[in-house]
Amino acid sequence: MSQVKANDTVKVHYTGKLKANGQVFDTSAEKEPLEAQLGQGALIPGFEKGLVDMKVNEKKTIEIPKEEAYGEIMEELFHKVERTQLPQEIKPEVGMGLVSKNPDGTERQLRVAQVEEDHIIVDANHPLAGQDLVFELEVVEIH
Repeated sequence: MSQVKANDTVKVHYTGKLKANGQVFDTSAEKEPLEAQLGQGALIPGFEKGLVDMKVNEKKTIEIPKEEAYGEIMEELFHKVERTQLPQEIKPEVGMGLVSKNPDGTERQLRVAQVEEDHIIVDANHPLAGQDLVFELEVVEIH
């Protein structure tokens, strides 16, 4: 029976949880399995490593330290934004998601980290930065 190797394309069902409290942050349950080619940077390193050597229909649970997931929280990704720079209709609240347009037209996801009277602090870190993760994996197909 074949096993997952580097550069294989796999279909996998998964449930991702925060190691700290077991909260599920993403799952493919009730959906199509995730399809991705290993070695292309589409998956976080720890997820990819966990798939290597798995067989079709095999299930396992892996722990992924933050260094092999979304990394540490980087202070340089927190930015002060004056209230005057926000659209008038936005009433910022801590935890609220915002989208910023980069000069090249691409978009960047931000989260409001702090709200002050004349400014807000936005966080451009990935929402899972600084978190150790646990994934339940099941390989559905290898090709």
